[in-house]
Amino acid sequence: MISGSVLELFLRQWLPAVLVVTILYLARNYFNKGLNKHPGPLLAHFTDWFRFYKVWLRHPEQWHIRLHEKHGDIVRLGPNVLSFGNPEAIKVIYGLGKGFTKSDFYPVQMATAKGKPLPTLFSTQSEHFHSQLKRSVNSAFSMSAQLQYEPFFDSTNEVFLDQTDKRFASTGESCNFYRWLQFYTFDVIGDMVYSKRHGFLESNVDVDNIVRDNARLFDYAALIGQIPVLDKLWKKNPIRLWAAKHGIGEATFGVARFAKARLAERHPAEGALSTDKFAWEQRQAAPADLLSRFVEAKAARPDFFTDELVVTMCVSMAFAGSEPAAVSLSAVFASLLRHPACMERVVAELDAAARDGCFADTHTGRVSWAESQGLPYLDACIHEAFRVHPAPGLPFERVVPAGGVRIGAEFVPAGTIVGCNAWVIHRRAEVFGDDVEAFRPERWLIDGRKDQDQELARIRRMKNTLMQFGMGPRICLGKHIGLMEMYKLIPSVLRRFELQLEESSKEPRFRNGWFVRPIDFRVRFRKRELVQPVIS
Repeated sequence: MISGSVLELFLRQWLPAVLVVTILYLARNYFNKGLNKHPGPLLAHFTDWFRFYKVWLRHPEQWHIRLHEKHGDIVRLGPNVLSFGNPEAIKVIYGLGKGFTKSDFYPVQMATAKGKPLPTLFSTQSEHFHSQLKRSVNSAFSMSAQLQYEPFFDSTNEVFLDQTDKRFASTGESCNFYRWLQFYTFDVIGDMVYSKRHGFLESNVDVDNIVRDNARLFDYAALIGQIPVLDKLWKKNPIRLWAAKHGIGEATFGVARFAKARLAERHPAEGALSTDKFAWEQRQAAPADLLSRFVEAKAARPDFFTDELVVTMCVSMAFAGSEPAAVSLSAVFASLLRHPACMERVVAELDAAARDGCFADTHTGRVSWAESQGLPYLDACIHEAFRVHPAPGLPFERVVPAGGVRIGAEFVPAGTIVGCNAWVIHRRAEVFGDDVEAFRPERWLIDGRKDQDQELARIRRMKNTLMQFGMGPRICLGKHIGLMEMYKLIPSVLRRFELQLEESSKEPRFRNGWFVRPIDFRVRFRKRELVQPVIS
């Protein structure tokens, strides 16, 4: 009787009831933890759907820049989200041992296999798991290790140069340069992980549509990561994962299928992963590929490093090894092409080094890592491209630990999501100078007219503020792979070819799907006569 009366009352008064609940919900969001004192868009105080919408427009990095220009160092992006624009906040939010953990934004990016999410070094929220996994594989990703892997980079660089000549320079055809660089980075990763390129460059084909699927995955992660519960209702809902586990439907991301297919080629035998079951031998004089290193880690720590973790590492290499590196390579080439004086100076530096006999390779144009370290203006251009166009275009979100934390002069309550966007941080005039919107590589060079110690301190501060690869103990493990690709490939291409930007690409256009990738970046190549050493 009573329940019937309550139901009847609700049916008669459902609209006012819904309005009251909605108002209470929005009021709770607005006043959440006292964060309403921080400036920001009004709608962002009430709901995360506003930042979801801004990411859906695919230019959130520009939105963040404008917000910080208008409101200052702290901006509220959501009911429980604060963006920090002061470089001093980096030390607190991303510092070692500060207690901050990754937000729910990151698990959205986990691939799945047989209905089970695969946490990686990048996507895991568990600091213990991250430290254990990093301890197991860290030596394979150091810069000293990358120097041992240089033959892998050299072999793929030679293919890239030859195929660029064959397909574009010799034919005069226009090149979708960003896509071409994606093919390059995937083939580099294939050689490093499995001792075999996947054939992107030789075929000029998106193998298994992995480049397309990878872009879709990053687009999905950027958007859904603003309201992570949506991932559990869609890609990772229990029904889909259960079905995939039992072979019904398909809930596995393309990048996971791609990595598992390459792993199956290298290790076709069933059963536990072991180096004695590999399908082909590595090239002579080449270091152990990364798959071998992962299997060795399994042998060294069988209590922790399982076959599943070997697969996870292979997946993470395919997942994170292409898009950011291709974005960064494109940023350097595009910046030089849109600033001809800078391009002329880089080419002049390369040609002078070639005439002085600084390059061992006088046939293909390849440049070694050691040789690239003697090119200061190229180094300045790469750093400036990192600054002006960092690959990641969203804040690196972290959760404030128990007890709350003081960030600068502001106390931030526990559980608040905080972060810095590299696009905002890299435009701080007190660090990089007043002309932060300009592409000016010279800011990274020592001014001989000024005090040398002060100049070194100025440049060191700029380098320590760059967030291109993230920051702190969760910095990108593949950082040195990316640097090796850039410092070897860019000078090699510029020694071998003259590049011309297509008219349609002169005005830059970008799409922010976690990484800010170029749209319609088209280039034509023309062969250059390789400058030879001058014999004295």
